[in-house]
Amino acid sequence: MLLSTALMYNGNPRDAADQVAELEKAGLDTVWVAEAYGFDSPTLMGYLAAKTETINIGSAILNVYSRTPALLAQTAAGLDNVSGGRAILGLGASGPQVIEGWHGMPYSKPLGRTRETIDIVRAALRREKLEYDGKSFQLPLPADEGTGLGKPLKMLTHPERDSVPIYIAALGQKSVEGTAEYADGWLPFLYSPEGASKVWGDALAAGRAKRSDDLAPLEIAAGGMVAVGEDVKGLLDFARPLFALYIGGMGARGKNFYNELACSYGYEKEAKEIQDLYLDGKKKEAEAAVPLELLEQSNLVGPESYVKERIEAFRESGVTNLQITPASDDPAALVRQLKEWVS
Repeated sequence: MLLSTALMYNGNPRDAADQVAELEKAGLDTVWVAEAYGFDSPTLMGYLAAKTETINIGSAILNVYSRTPALLAQTAAGLDNVSGGRAILGLGASGPQVIEGWHGMPYSKPLGRTRETIDIVRAALRREKLEYDGKSFQLPLPADEGTGLGKPLKMLTHPERDSVPIYIAALGQKSVEGTAEYADGWLPFLYSPEGASKVWGDALAAGRAKRSDDLAPLEIAAGGMVAVGEDVKGLLDFARPLFALYIGGMGARGKNFYNELACSYGYEKEAKEIQDLYLDGKKKEAEAAVPLELLEQSNLVGPESYVKERIEAFRESGVTNLQITPASDDPAALVRQLKEWVS
């Protein structure tokens, strides 16, 4: 099992990058760089490439609407070059609020668009001429939709690798099934090892049944806050704002993927209450309504023996890359400790 952490899209990226360099020395394997509607992810990823030597650097996530597939391939190739072959391309559909509100693009056909994007990115990295006739993308652009002067092109430069790992952020049944079929890795969020099989077991099995033999087994990157000690359970309260934000406020009533996930875990009543409170502006009350059981399942907070049990729970559920948020005055020391436990 590998170890990773995520850089959030708020705060100062330069300070976070300095921390990553220290965590790399402690044994961290992967860093994920978020984007949302703050600073862009590739700029910080390039900065991290210059500040580090061995750690894998992944986007988590770049959405498939605001950049063309060809540009995503260029970005992946450029980052892979400056990092010496350490790039991971994390993609996802994001959600209507960001795509339509921030980028001004219709949130349409997310499943098909994601799959077509991956097809085109992989072809571009292989330096094939881009000729594609899909429902979301047509390359070259048909003459009746443009000047008629477009022609099939291949990437000018030679990528560091002809295949950069592509991870997909997916929660819905069809998107998870597709991820298990054709992606290199899966980035679930608010992941509960105890609930994963119930929610996604059938989708993962269906996707893997169609998976090409040319692909390695699906990698899964998931985890949560980590704190080790005899009296650290109270630190779970620091995770409440994040859970409340996503379950309650990351979307609208009737269109919130994370709220639907909480319902699928069996917290229908609590999910509705969290959303109602959050959308009514009662954020603290929404945070208090997040079930303690869900926080415990989705994080690794407790005595050493308990945290080791949680690591095994994540491993047994299929997680290959444990994504951690260290809750410690010495994150590097915690990473060194965890590296021993997961190895």
